Amino acid sequence: MPTAPPPTLAAWLRTRDDDQLAALLAARPDVARPAPSDVVALAGRLAVPVSVDRALDELDAGTLQVLDVVLLAPTDGVPRDELVAALPDVPRELLETALAALADRALLWGDDVLHAPDPVRRAVRHPAGLGRRAVDLRVQLPADLPGVLAGLADDERQVLDRLAGDRPVGHLPDSSGGADSPARRLLQRGLLARIDALNVELPREIALLLRGDQPYGPPRLRPEPVLTTRDPTTVDRQAAGAAMESVGRIGELLALLEEEPAGLLRSGGVAVRDQKRLARDLHVAEPDAAWLLELALAAGLLDVGGPHRDEWLPTRGYDIWREQDLADRWAVLAAGWLAGTRLPALVGQRDVAGKAANALSPDLVRHTAPAIRRSALAALAEHPAGSGLGADDLVALLRWRTPRRADRLAPVPGMLAEAARLGIVVGGVLSSGGRGLLSGGEDGAAAGMRGLLPAPVDHVLAQPDLSLIAPGPLVAELADTLSVVADVESSGGATVFRVSESSVRRALDAGWSASDLHDFFTKASRTPVPQALDYLIDDVARQHGRLRVGAIESYVRSDDHGLLSQVLGDRRTAAAELRRLAPGVLVSGLAADEVLSVLRAAGFAPAGENPGGAVLTRPPGRPRAAGRRTGTEAPSAPRPLTPDELAATVREIRAGDAAVAARRGEAVRQVPGVTTASTLELLSRAVRDGTPVWLGYVDAQGSGSQRVVQPVSLVGGFLQGFDERRGESRTFAVHRITSVALVEQDDAPVPG
Repeated sequence: MPTAPPPTLAAWLRTRDDDQLAALLAARPDVARPAPSDVVALAGRLAVPVSVDRALDELDAGTLQVLDVVLLAPTDGVPRDELVAALPDVPRELLETALAALADRALLWGDDVLHAPDPVRRAVRHPAGLGRRAVDLRVQLPADLPGVLAGLADDERQVLDRLAGDRPVGHLPDSSGGADSPARRLLQRGLLARIDALNVELPREIALLLRGDQPYGPPRLRPEPVLTTRDPTTVDRQAAGAAMESVGRIGELLALLEEEPAGLLRSGGVAVRDQKRLARDLHVAEPDAAWLLELALAAGLLDVGGPHRDEWLPTRGYDIWREQDLADRWAVLAAGWLAGTRLPALVGQRDVAGKAANALSPDLVRHTAPAIRRSALAALAEHPAGSGLGADDLVALLRWRTPRRADRLAPVPGMLAEAARLGIVVGGVLSSGGRGLLSGGEDGAAAGMRGLLPAPVDHVLAQPDLSLIAPGPLVAELADTLSVVADVESSGGATVFRVSESSVRRALDAGWSASDLHDFFTKASRTPVPQALDYLIDDVARQHGRLRVGAIESYVRSDDHGLLSQVLGDRRTAAAELRRLAPGVLVSGLAADEVLSVLRAAGFAPAGENPGGAVLTRPPGRPRAAGRRTGTEAPSAPRPLTPDELAATVREIRAGDAAVAARRGEAVRQVPGVTTASTLELLSRAVRDGTPVWLGYVDAQGSGSQRVVQPVSLVGGFLQGFDERRGESRTFAVHRITSVALVEQDDAPVPG
């Protein structure tokens, strides 16, 4: 006899085999954690609006068009044959693929007759871009609707044609024009329905007449844009150049911020004056300086720090980063950009209040940015090496893939431009480093770029015009030294440094001597050191130090010069690091509170005073410098379920169904690979006969084990028994038991 079709979604889920249930859980992993107790619980989770929206957002336009046919059917349930006839221009194989995708996500259920769950109907507001029926909009349509439409004026017909496209809701024009606007005339004639004070909706019946023989719109087939082709070797060579430029610029930026941090605005971000200063020192435009700041933050190399946590400083990660090889440093930048939740392209754009967004501002955060970047790169990665897509074609493809997320794709062109600056993409084509980033993360990016970047060099070429040419990326030690004794004049494949009077003076200020500088340039340069450079060093060194400036943290003063001499000569005050500056004045490099503590411990009675000379009861201590923290990372995406986790979840659902059926005394439908009924039968027999059993068991954390149990009772879906391995009485949930085998009395127990 033919089997009656399942009447509900839960009943249909029971007819799915283990592989089909696992496919459902893999496609919608949000319903699988924690494991549903049975099929009814699974069906309930599938109906949660957030889960339904997430599943619909992942469908392409062609699959959504198939779903629209079911949603627009006059009755609940559409036979498969009618679905095929409704979309005659869609190839049969594409139709079957769409139906499989919808069934795998339980957005449609049924075998011969397809049904859409009510939560899905509520989630799709305008199926096929059609509005609601006239009766639902409370609109009385004209009796001769085709004749009325044929007699409309051209401007009125244009309004209806536009609303009959993919969005049936429109904005009503300003009432200053009176009733003479086309939309208001259509509203008065009952051809549009007012849904609020500003918006109108086109009734479904009118849109269907206007669409003619394509009631569901034209077939939404995958766009096939013309591919951009480039030589892969040229792509990788250009990507390597962009990578070197990015790494070099970030290093220069962080070196500047280490020397002079940028201030943190009260509203977050970096001040425009600091951005201008960095752009001037880096010899780049201000938008480029903002991009570099954002990239350093995304890579975790820049964050808020300082004594009062009000400065932008390099993080501790920067100290590690600068010691890595060039490919690893680039991979850190690329991986940080891919996972970053900020949109650097928004810097300088104004909000509705007219306020421009600053670099590093919280206003740039967009949590959808990582998913958009990854989806764009994944679309490019589908093409062979050397092939790619232009920005417009890529956006069109992404709109087809995720039409419900089309409003989030506006940043894609800007993201492609950022990827090009990093060397991930060149002319719409993924580089080897970009492919490695997408497939293997930071390690894959480094591996893809490592063979393309030159090895660091440990020398420069001194020129007669006082310039130093680095013929490639420098080793970290030489780069750090050159940042002190010279200034970067231009960067790129060969960086040019310039030695000047100010740079030599900076080196002398840092503790170098003239002989140290002569020795350094002699060892670092592969070309003879020009005589002009030696003369410059000697001239600046002769003038250096004729005036001296020092710093003190606190002072001790007294009109009693003898008392000060006593304090200076007392060995107990040595910890205060005091020295005489003038008669009646001692100074120290320690803070005032520390000097006071030392003097009081030595038996003296000092008093603190403020800068104005007034005595303080307790002078304030100097604030301590806060440690730098690394940049915050974006929350990681939920981990997909592994095959073992999928299998364990399916077993739990089957066991829960069996337990519910046993409590109700119902027969359990046997699905291939499921032996729940025999499990209950064996457990009941073991309890009745007092026979020990082998149990396969999965605990609440998903860990599986085997054990020998002496059963005592089987009540309410729980097995009471003595666990021989642990030597204690235990309670086992029946739906977590994955296998059962009777142990004969003469069998030797084997540890599980």
